[in-house]
Amino acid sequence: MQTIIRRLEMPKMLSLGQDSPSCVLMSWVSGLRRNLVRACLRHATVWLGVALGFAATSQAAERKPNFLFIYTDDQRWDAMGVVQLEQAEHARFPWFKSPNMDRLARSGVRFRNAFATCSLCAPSRAAFLTGRYNHLNGITNNHTEFPVDTVTHASLLHAAGYTTAYIGKWHMGEQRGQRPGFDYSASFIGHGRYNDCPVEINGVSTPTQGWIDDVSTDFAIGWMKQNRERPFSLVVGFKSPHSPRGGTNLPERLRNLYASETSRPAPNFGVPAIFHPPDPATSKQPQGLSDNAIHLDYLRHVTGADENLGRLLDSLDELGLAEDTVVVYTSDNGYYLGEHCLGDKRSIYEESLRIPMLVRYPRLFGKGKVIDEMVLNIDLAPTLLNLAGVTVPAAMQGVSWKALASGQKPANWRQSFLAEYFYEDGGGDTPTLVGVRSANAKLVTYPGHPEWTEVFDLTVDPYELKNLAADPAVTAKLRSELDTQMKAVNYAVPPNVDKPPLPKPAARTPK
Repeated sequence: MQTIIRRLEMPKMLSLGQDSPSCVLMSWVSGLRRNLVRACLRHATVWLGVALGFAATSQAAERKPNFLFIYTDDQRWDAMGVVQLEQAEHARFPWFKSPNMDRLARSGVRFRNAFATCSLCAPSRAAFLTGRYNHLNGITNNHTEFPVDTVTHASLLHAAGYTTAYIGKWHMGEQRGQRPGFDYSASFIGHGRYNDCPVEINGVSTPTQGWIDDVSTDFAIGWMKQNRERPFSLVVGFKSPHSPRGGTNLPERLRNLYASETSRPAPNFGVPAIFHPPDPATSKQPQGLSDNAIHLDYLRHVTGADENLGRLLDSLDELGLAEDTVVVYTSDNGYYLGEHCLGDKRSIYEESLRIPMLVRYPRLFGKGKVIDEMVLNIDLAPTLLNLAGVTVPAAMQGVSWKALASGQKPANWRQSFLAEYFYEDGGGDTPTLVGVRSANAKLVTYPGHPEWTEVFDLTVDPYELKNLAADPAVTAKLRSELDTQMKAVNYAVPPNVDKPPLPKPAARTPK
């Protein structure tokens, strides 16, 4: 455009009379020049707008999302207000409210059928990080430290230009130091404690004051403020609702919450786990598992986690990051509150195997969507990498649910998955097991104990009350699927797992 204008500029001429032919010619040329300049400017403005539009579109397409992954410790899949409301007359805690989990569900996606492949704290945490089953990722119990050179979603996102942080509960044995694969960490050793817990900031022990989940949230909000200008991936691990619960382990604001409420009994309370029969001497089940006070304290801790989830969501809004941040809220495993006469987790009845899973990403995922396809903890790492445009390593066994959350339904999405658990010293009497869970059925096998095999039709028996293992018509198909899944994930019991104690020799009868 500037070239055209320069060419139309005439050299300075001597003053001419207005009516002279030369003056008339110059006037005509001057008018032509003005019209051409205006036309060029108009076209330049249009093309500049088009160019800026293309640039904005390209920038939006290239924008890398932030990630905020939040998980609790031992939160059941149904310990959410939105699920209790959905369950209606079958809800165990219909009075329980979780306004911020519900807020996340309304503004994003809720996976109804999310599972841990190994229902135990450290193994599940390792599965989230690595996208691999525990028989391969090296963590099969709660007392093994996470290998520092392991490939994780954090290490790969860092290599792709993300700044990464881990804040809160890590719980890989008593592992100390900066959390492997993360640029920054503010985390505590083992289970830590609920009040005034020392926190290692990049490996340096630092005293803190207050309830630990509040403190972790403070660290997370401060870190997001400092790193808001570049793509980030932040993991926040809450200690709640892990035991010991109640009393001073709760902040004062929560200690009397739900005081007048009572949980409903579960149909499978009083039905013992097949590997944990009642004491033959007394025929009594373990006491206290149905204690209403235990349930109330458990849900008070979940409420504390919900409050801090709300603080994190509010901070994303205040920082202007909500539209560009993928938020994932889940738990490392489920939890028994008396079902099958159990507390804790570890085995793979539904209450232990299922976990909550809420996801929000306004730029790509819809609002208020509920998805029934099965997703696993090992799916998290490949999903984050997929959303960031990072190649997912072939060694990762999980599958990205980006398409599912975006409203698509891949034709080859999983119809079943393998679940595992390995006996752990100090972890009670839950034995090593391996099973397969499909959309409507489950087979559980206990190596060395074929008499304990369990088969359930979850469509008609969601509380797993009727064992169909003796029915070959039901069992054969599931056994075939278990074999298929074991081969697909290269299943084998690792050689370094804890060994259960040998059974005591039977007393000899005197001759």
